Amino acid sequence: MLRVDILQDVGDSVSPLIDRGQIEGGYIQGLGWLTLEELLWDQQGRVSTNGASTYKLPSWSELPEVFEVAFLERATEPDVIFGSKAVGEPPLMLAISAREAIRDAIAAFGCGGVVMLDSPATPERIFWAVRQARSALPIAREVSALAHAHDD
Repeated sequence: MLRVDILQDVGDSVSPLIDRGQIEGGYIQGLGWLTLEELLWDQQGRVSTNGASTYKLPSWSELPEVFEVAFLERATEPDVIFGSKAVGEPPLMLAISAREAIRDAIAAFGCGGVVMLDSPATPERIFWAVRQARSALPIAREVSALAHAHDD
């Protein structure tokens, strides 16, 4: 992740530092949920990714190089205390944009069709999705060639 820019509507922030922390933390939590945090079970049905060595959480290495957070201006909520708004799930769900950017990047390895990618989009799942997209490319070229042959 190279860059994240978030514009969040917090109304009139009562505590900008806390709101910024909630937004940054929520986004990184969502990024982990959608790209890193994979639950796996053994054959007896027990969770096998139940420790720090097997369950990957976001760390400093997953933080974007540039992480900008701005608050929407003139967004007062007139009927609440101090004109503020809650900051909760929206930043977490914004991480879907990162997952979809990964899907778009995978599609670029193929003919640009729909990419099936389960969450979390782990490196292994991305590898297999790229491989699948690449394997579909020769078939797409063949179909395209056949279609153009009929045009002549």
